[in-house]
Amino acid sequence: MPLAALVPLILFTALLLLVSLHALSASGHFPQASRLPAMAKYFGPLILWGSILLTAACLIVALAAAWALIPWYAAVIGGGGGILMAPLVLQWFPDRFVDGKAALIGFAGGAAILAVSLYWLMPR
Repeated sequence: MPLAALVPLILFTALLLLVSLHALSASGHFPQASRLPAMAKYFGPLILWGSILLTAACLIVALAAAWALIPWYAAVIGGGGGILMAPLVLQWFPDRFVDGKAALIGFAGGAAILAVSLYWLMPR
């Protein structure tokens, strides 16, 4: 693997970890009856669906960047590692954080920062 692909690989792996953490956190808000009262009304659904859309866009950017910057075998191993680590990492966070708006905003925001970084590294 070329040394120039190391930084994009680390960013890609971290982004897939954050996308997986967001997916696990968001999955706890379905069905609607299982949501906390703060997430069931007002801006809760907007934050939930907006963060899901943002995270999906970040995943698309990450896949495009990985295609351009990282050898396929390294992307599969690194991305798979990030996905497999997500349930273990999510256990470190308190339930109050994971079940609320903070996890959705934090994980989606972190994924957005990493997606912008990967996009910046892409050749034009």
